[in-house]
Amino acid sequence: MSYDVPLAEGESVEEISVDSDQTTGWQLWEVFMRPKRGLAYTHCGSVHAADAESAVLNARDAYTRLGGTASLWVVPSSAIHASDDPTSMFEPADDKPYRHPTFYEIPDEVGQL
Repeated sequence: MSYDVPLAEGESVEEISVDSDQTTGWQLWEVFMRPKRGLAYTHCGSVHAADAESAVLNARDAYTRLGGTASLWVVPSSAIHASDDPTSMFEPADDKPYRHPTFYEIPDEVGQL
């Protein structure tokens, strides 16, 4: 089970190196699930698998028993990167008042938005 995703014009494919677990030889995959009644994928756990197809099957067996799942994503754990310093990265931009809706004047003829 593999999917060919068409590339947008000017887009290139980035090769991802995947590290395997030293004890089992299987790599760790992070599993994201989208419920049938939702639009967003959420992280639901991790599985060990030899390749992407096995990871999807393992994730299906482990996380979709109750039903209600529309689709699954599996991503090698080594391909996920997180921010190092969340305090400085997510501080509000108080020096840029145009980002706040109170900065703009709404004409009377517009009415209520």
